[in-house]
Amino acid sequence: MNSLAKLIATFLLCFLLLACSGENNKSVVPDIIPDDLAPAPGDVLVNSSLGDASNLIPMLASDRSSHEVAGLLFNGLVKYDKNYTIVGDLAESWDIEDEGRLLRFYLRKDVSWHDGAPFTARDVMFTYRTIIDPKTPTAYGEKYKLVKQARMLDEYTLEFSYEKPLAPALISWGALQILPEHLLKDQDIATTLFARAPIGTGPFTFVRWETGSKIILAVNETYFDGRPYLSGISYRIIPDQNTQFMELRAGTIDIMGLSPLQFLRQTDGERFTSMYTKYQYLSDGYTYLGFNLNRKPFDDIRVRQAIAYAIDKEEIIKGVLLGMGEISTGPYKPGTIWYNPDVAKYPYHKNRAISLMEEAGYRYRDGILEKNGRPFVLNIVTNQGNPLRDKSAQIIQQRLRMIGIQVSIRIIEWTVFLKEYVDKGNFDAVILGWNILQDPDLFNVWHSSNAVPGGLNFVGYRNAEVDELLSRGRHTFDEEERKECYFRIQEILSEEQPYVFLYVPYSLPVVSSRFKGIEPAPAGITYNLEKWYVPRSLQRYEMLP
Repeated sequence: MNSLAKLIATFLLCFLLLACSGENNKSVVPDIIPDDLAPAPGDVLVNSSLGDASNLIPMLASDRSSHEVAGLLFNGLVKYDKNYTIVGDLAESWDIEDEGRLLRFYLRKDVSWHDGAPFTARDVMFTYRTIIDPKTPTAYGEKYKLVKQARMLDEYTLEFSYEKPLAPALISWGALQILPEHLLKDQDIATTLFARAPIGTGPFTFVRWETGSKIILAVNETYFDGRPYLSGISYRIIPDQNTQFMELRAGTIDIMGLSPLQFLRQTDGERFTSMYTKYQYLSDGYTYLGFNLNRKPFDDIRVRQAIAYAIDKEEIIKGVLLGMGEISTGPYKPGTIWYNPDVAKYPYHKNRAISLMEEAGYRYRDGILEKNGRPFVLNIVTNQGNPLRDKSAQIIQQRLRMIGIQVSIRIIEWTVFLKEYVDKGNFDAVILGWNILQDPDLFNVWHSSNAVPGGLNFVGYRNAEVDELLSRGRHTFDEEERKECYFRIQEILSEEQPYVFLYVPYSLPVVSSRFKGIEPAPAGITYNLEKWYVPRSLQRYEMLP
């Protein structure tokens, strides 16, 4: 993955097939690169983000915007390459012994923090101790608490031993972004100003953060893996995709994710295709309608199943995605090794939906569902700036009205949405998305121990069999046994519908054609962002904008 693959949410799921389309997606590398197109240092990538970051200490952040920026500032011990193979990052090599119960890392000796201090095993131990500290408000500490013993053998060698084999153990040390002990040792990680002015080891260094406006990064001239070509990256916060597109057409940003409408109907003109290159591939993520299971009547499986039957997923894919996506039936990508194609499906069926609601004690009369004289009202909350979720909510609203459910929709600014609604359980249902990463481990999202305030299981899902399967699946390296566990989990989730899994959309990024070195791969296009370059003759910015 790109720098993003150094980030948390890295739970793995293998072998996605890239599907680039159109002439603009074909990469032809000449035998000899003309001098005016040769790699050259300089220029700035002006990126765009729908939401502002919340915290640039990776273990404290749960939003994509924060992790995307932090992934360019920090490193883990390992990472994914373009084919999702685990390779070294801060660790140059490692040993796996005792049937997977022992990991020994040999660190690189040529790494420095952005302030010039040397990186050592002490930083890794400090970060490990920080994430397992009960006072650290993180949703990601659970895997590291499974470490039975952590030992620093010398300044560049560490060992971590486990009571039982842990299948995602190795990549978990890529998800853990290492923090500098010399700057944070005596600070409260939850309140430190470091969160807004971080110092890491990554390919770019922090310059400034203008809340709600932009985050500026500059090149790390002494990056251990080679100086990136780009002089910097400017993240502009533009909380509306249509406004982003206007900025793109004006040439003031260089990269964004297009909506299906923009991709199919608004980007085919000669001027646009000469300025930008489009890419298309099935994304590593799904969108869902998640219920607050701690609120009635959403604790009733019949109500959740009824709503699932009342939603026409095909209609959403056609009307919202313009066909640029696939129906989601669970937390894995269709066609991949961990995906179970045989789970219960919920095709649109109005009468079945009404029947289930009546089983749950509701009466359908004059187009209204009611119980004890009170109509069924559902409040759906989603985040601002994502028109696909907004439009999906509107279609769901229309369909649920047809079975007598009154739906209200609230669109909330991203950081407020997370802090005041998601984290506090202040919702009936949310429309959100999760990344589908490469290890099938789903413990953080679905285990009942994470159904706590601030946990990733914020819908409050609890199922003893799922808990047991999640534990069994992560403590074996046997692929068939793991597959059995995760197939059964998908069957249970499909039956109980804590989420109505909606769709897996296509990723539709577009990048200014002046950027070269982009090599589409299973991991997408930004896995090698530090290797992108702009030929000197095409460079635009001499200073960070």
